[in-house]
Amino acid sequence: MKDPELIQVGDIKINLYTEGAGPPVMLLHGFPDSLKEWRFVIPHLLDAGYRVIAHDQRGFGESDAPANVAAYQIERIADDAVAVLRYLGVTDKVRLVGHDWGAFIGWYLCLEHPELFESYAAISVGHPLAYRYAGWEQRKKGWYVLAWQLRGVAEHLIAANDWASLRRVAGSRSEVENWIADLSRPGRLTAGLNWYRANFSRLLTKKFGNCTVPTCGIYSTGDVALTAKQMVDSQKYMSGKWKYIQIDDSSHWIPLDKPELLAKYLCDWFGSTP
Repeated sequence: MKDPELIQVGDIKINLYTEGAGPPVMLLHGFPDSLKEWRFVIPHLLDAGYRVIAHDQRGFGESDAPANVAAYQIERIADDAVAVLRYLGVTDKVRLVGHDWGAFIGWYLCLEHPELFESYAAISVGHPLAYRYAGWEQRKKGWYVLAWQLRGVAEHLIAANDWASLRRVAGSRSEVENWIADLSRPGRLTAGLNWYRANFSRLLTKKFGNCTVPTCGIYSTGDVALTAKQMVDSQKYMSGKWKYIQIDDSSHWIPLDKPELLAKYLCDWFGSTP
């Protein structure tokens, strides 16, 4: 992979990676990751002939992390992605891929800017309304979203005992050391949690329409935070083509656990939605 570069996007600097010369594919990471989440997927996409675009979303990696909570509203985060495409002068329709929070932002982008996207692959997180109405099991799995509204308390609990809670969620994967290194920097854990704080009410009340962009939902049965229902039920909110793929031997972090398989599914999906 080439080294990323810092670019100015509005009032913040964004750490941007792009490589390749084919049809554009934009990758959006989630919490607590950075664009490095895609490092094992990207070589397969480049080999398949795509131009890959990935950036550290605001608050993560080497991009700026504004201090105010409102800076992390979904509208602001989505505007960053659109601004990146404009900075690069991308005129072709984009194949969009998002994981975790990146998937939520991807849904929002497809709902607000469908003209920009050829197709979408939502990894782990379903349509916002499917998530909202997924029922009791999803509420139990997503209890942390409410807990993380407690400013200062949540930061303390997550970092306590050498980040024991984060290590527990991560299991045996070594990626947790990268997360801890990133989140240990001043203000960075709070920046990541501000994504949840800025958008909690939106998850519950904002009006979201049907998605017209052809979308593939990819879900892993080993997901600790999300149920299959919130992905499968996304079909109810699709006006465009819909496909569902289930992976049975992966955790929530599919891009890290199954990069080659994920890249295959992505390329197959891109090819079926010209």
